[in-house]
Amino acid sequence: MTTPMGLARSDTVTTGTSTETDIIEKEKGAASRAPDHGLAPISEGEEDENVGYAMYKQGLAENHEISDKENSAIRWRIDLVIMPMFLVTQTLQFLDKTALNYANLFGFQSALKLHGNQFNWLSSMVYFGYAVAQYPIQVLIGKYPAQRVLAVTVFMWGLTVLTMSQCTNFKTAMINRFVLGMFEASTSPGLTLMTGWWYTRQEIPLRQFIWYSGLGWGGLIGSYMSTGISKISPTAPGPEKWQYIFYILGAVTMAWSFIILFFLPDSPASARFLKPEMRVLAVQRVAANQLGIKNKKFKTEQVWVAVKDIKIWILFSSVFAAAIPNGVVSNFSSVIIKDMGFSTTKTTVLKSVGDITQIVALVVGGIITLNFKNTRLLASTGANIICVVSAACMAYLPRHLVWQRLVSFWLVNCQSVGFAASLVMVSSNMGGYTHRTIASAVIFTAYCFGNVAGPFVYVKQSQAPFYQDATAGLLAGYTIKLVCQITLLIYMFTINKRRDNKYGEPDVAAAKEAGMQDKTEYENKDFRYVL
Repeated sequence: MTTPMGLARSDTVTTGTSTETDIIEKEKGAASRAPDHGLAPISEGEEDENVGYAMYKQGLAENHEISDKENSAIRWRIDLVIMPMFLVTQTLQFLDKTALNYANLFGFQSALKLHGNQFNWLSSMVYFGYAVAQYPIQVLIGKYPAQRVLAVTVFMWGLTVLTMSQCTNFKTAMINRFVLGMFEASTSPGLTLMTGWWYTRQEIPLRQFIWYSGLGWGGLIGSYMSTGISKISPTAPGPEKWQYIFYILGAVTMAWSFIILFFLPDSPASARFLKPEMRVLAVQRVAANQLGIKNKKFKTEQVWVAVKDIKIWILFSSVFAAAIPNGVVSNFSSVIIKDMGFSTTKTTVLKSVGDITQIVALVVGGIITLNFKNTRLLASTGANIICVVSAACMAYLPRHLVWQRLVSFWLVNCQSVGFAASLVMVSSNMGGYTHRTIASAVIFTAYCFGNVAGPFVYVKQSQAPFYQDATAGLLAGYTIKLVCQITLLIYMFTINKRRDNKYGEPDVAAAKEAGMQDKTEYENKDFRYVL
């Protein structure tokens, strides 16, 4: 039977000459000798729904403790394949979404005869499509091979970017941007979930920060691409300068979708770049996260867990508060810098400094969290303090101090550390696949709503070149975000202490089993939050 979008279910995973189904049959006896963790046994059908569960049981039966050398070898292989694919995909997603920011420098508005708030609407429309499609796509990523879902969506959004060059008015551009948002909704939410399938909880933050630095790389590439396009003679034959933006980005994105299709595995259990015995150990590695990999079944009971999860609503408030000024920084940075008195060419170069700041902040934040335990939210808090101080400088420094205000504008790019840390909270601290996807959906809904609101609330051309409301909005948003993340830190620290007092030291083996059975962190009493 043909499945939606031509995708085949990932029910069976080949491992050398065996399949997961074969392993289940072979290990039934061995599995019965596994340690008793007080968890009710699950049926064969439920085992099938939990991706990687058969390999996890095989690892238990073999009782092979992974050595440091093996762990390092597996991690390096994963890094060399998975990280570049995640980083390039995120970079293209950001580049394509913010292409208007660059096209705006080359007469895009006049070509489409835009007026009033119409450009603001175009900037925001992508987030409406994003909000509508992001949760259904996350469900598809769980139910079907992730690489196929991602490849289809990447190809389609590349095609959408390409066709933007043919839009001739506001109406057609609005439809194009909505469709673009629908297909781009697979990237950040999908990669957030998938990071937890490949990496341990200690490794996740650095890797999440690395691929999320695609925002900075995208901005950097876009700035220099615009600089190159600006050198084209106005009398040269061919497309308009603003059309080059969409032709180039659309074509590159469509080509990249085939790389994803052929080279990105669904999970460690099906990774062809790992030897069969390494796949078993790779699954054992992520089983230690106590969250499992993914589950193909939608679980209604986990919906109610998500609704009552305080962490999700704290993160919603944090992301929404920061996303409003983020809408300004992402879509209007070139305009704001240019209105400080710089030429178009110099604007693109100066904007790239902010993008470099973003990359450096994310990498430094990731290195801190890798080398010092329970520092995710502390690193985020430090970055948020920088954002608050920088936003205050933008808002209140005398207007003639252009360079000081510009440096402050560059430093607000540290806000990406806070948002990336919010995504890490999902991939590191939320058990149960349905629960985790709903948490991700809520966070990205806040992200979408905030980005929609930002340009309308703060960016008023009548306030150029100072944009008083925009700078005040940056300060307010980042202050609220700072308070929310400190609150989340205190909440999770308190829960950990309460569980230690009530249940004693956690049973790690039991926590792994519960995670691989797709239990939530509320069902898994041996689970402790990483901070």
